[in-house]
Amino acid sequence: MIDTFAVDNLPPKELWPDIDLSHAAYNYPEMLNCTTRFLDFWIDKGHGDAVAFYSPFGDWTFGDLAKKVNQIAHVLVDDMGLVPGNRVLLRSANNPMMVAVYMAVIRAGGIAVGTMPLLRANELQVIVEKAEITHALCDVRLKDALADAAAKAPVLREIRYFDASSSNELETAMASKPTTFKPYPSRADDVCLIAFTSGTTGNPKGTMHFQRDLLIICDGFSNLVLKPVRDDIFCGSPPLAFTFGLGGLALFSLHVGAATLLMETATPQEQLAAIGKYRATIIFTAPTAYRVMIPLVPTHDISSLRKGVSAGEHLPKATYEAFLGATGLKLIDGLGSTEMLHVFISSADDDVRAGATGIVVPGYQGKIVDQDGNDMPHGTVGLLAVKGPTGCRYLADDRQTVYVQNGWNLTGDAYKMDEDGYFWFQARDDDMIISAGYNIAGPEVENAMLEHEAVSECAIVAKPDDMRGSIVQAFVVLAPGVEASDDLVKILQDHVKAVIAPYKYPREINFLESLPKTPTGKLQRFKLRSAG
Repeated sequence: MIDTFAVDNLPPKELWPDIDLSHAAYNYPEMLNCTTRFLDFWIDKGHGDAVAFYSPFGDWTFGDLAKKVNQIAHVLVDDMGLVPGNRVLLRSANNPMMVAVYMAVIRAGGIAVGTMPLLRANELQVIVEKAEITHALCDVRLKDALADAAAKAPVLREIRYFDASSSNELETAMASKPTTFKPYPSRADDVCLIAFTSGTTGNPKGTMHFQRDLLIICDGFSNLVLKPVRDDIFCGSPPLAFTFGLGGLALFSLHVGAATLLMETATPQEQLAAIGKYRATIIFTAPTAYRVMIPLVPTHDISSLRKGVSAGEHLPKATYEAFLGATGLKLIDGLGSTEMLHVFISSADDDVRAGATGIVVPGYQGKIVDQDGNDMPHGTVGLLAVKGPTGCRYLADDRQTVYVQNGWNLTGDAYKMDEDGYFWFQARDDDMIISAGYNIAGPEVENAMLEHEAVSECAIVAKPDDMRGSIVQAFVVLAPGVEASDDLVKILQDHVKAVIAPYKYPREINFLESLPKTPTGKLQRFKLRSAG
């Protein structure tokens, strides 16, 4: 028996972007379960005793990881009734068990759906219902929100909880399972991952990725641009539920036989301290964190660090130069998207040009187009269009025709390209707010604000911020009889934190008598942006 939900909900082939696998790096067999490259490959090479993950909960070797992955796969199939194609929601902070459950789902032929620890029950419910998720593996510390979501979404019927620090029901079930498991014989183009991203409406989009795609980002950006080696130790802050984090803190190190330090909390200060303690060599984090790190560098030993990757938001030239001055390291800027899975424009080492995102990763093509899809000349600002070995395939979503046009992926970024093929970021082309590396949909925050009885109308815009890139700024018209006050600001902020993920809350709230609108009643956000 096979669950065909993913196949049935892929966009029609004619709406897919052009996929180009002609580059020599992206040559894969027709039958492929990618976990064999991340796990079995190293066990067969006698690398099983090497450390794969360092963490506060204990270190895991490649052998440890492989055994636990196989045991979890048995629990999924034997005890939870997983059949190939079932979607499995994964929920945990960054720790080795989160990587293990990712690998186990894919090894058993399931489809992994990672979710951030900060998501609330109503956000999880939307994801569960949209992807018709039937199974879940969740850190017990995050049980409440998932249980609440499952109560409202009965399609989610099989849940097991694990505990990163001791044991819970998943570990108990694993204990009696064999430490070997024959990987499901997947095709290279079978869906194995659905990664959710928020659009400007706040309605999440599921992006569908194949078995081969998880290897493409390793054989592409990682091997050809980042160029890690087996002795490297990765570290960083992005959640494993983000494709940026999944690649940078799990797949890339597993692919090259290196190790990763996984930290459940990774403030800039904690990351600097960890680099010194574990002698980390490669860090993945957002420009916001690098800005915070700069004045702290003199008080930490980061002499082991040899590369830093910045993504999630644009890396300002001033931040790049200040970090270079403080550390001697040229940060590797990268532009990626959940739709494309990982970074597709970047440069490293001597190829870096301060202020530029970089050039296309080998195997990808990029160009600048106007609103009608016509090519724009060098040095002209327009919309970024890319294509290559990965591309956007939304789960049953009409927005496929917005992101993919004429075979090209339109990322929603305004860029210009110089004569040498370097891409220079200009702005976002939509209402998405990027704050400290997090994507925040303004309308979703508006909806949360409007649920409070004190709010009559609300508009959310991005406000430039030196530390976070942008912050969420709210303009509020209060309900009749409600008085504006500092206390009310705090009440509304706390309300938003309780309704949706806390990082989305408005850091600044302004009270207005009315919102600027057109004669037809359409909100004029540009006036609010200029007012902010």
